[in-house]
Amino acid sequence: MRLDRAGIAVSMGAACASGGNEPSHVLTAMGLSPAEAAASLRFSLSRYSTAEEVESVLNEFPALYARMAA
Repeated sequence: MRLDRAGIAVSMGAACASGGNEPSHVLTAMGLSPAEAAASLRFSLSRYSTAEEVESVLNEFPALYARMAA
């Protein structure tokens, strides 16, 4: 919710498995444990995403993560 309030849209799991509670089969196939896969976030980009938007997320995310992990 903190990410959403900061204007950063993320999702947990694969887009094709939205709404499910199982960890991403793609991430587990890549070698992540089920716990690691379940704790992963998906950032989506499109051809309309700008470099400024990506820079904004890269600049804001570490501080947001630190507050969430505290």
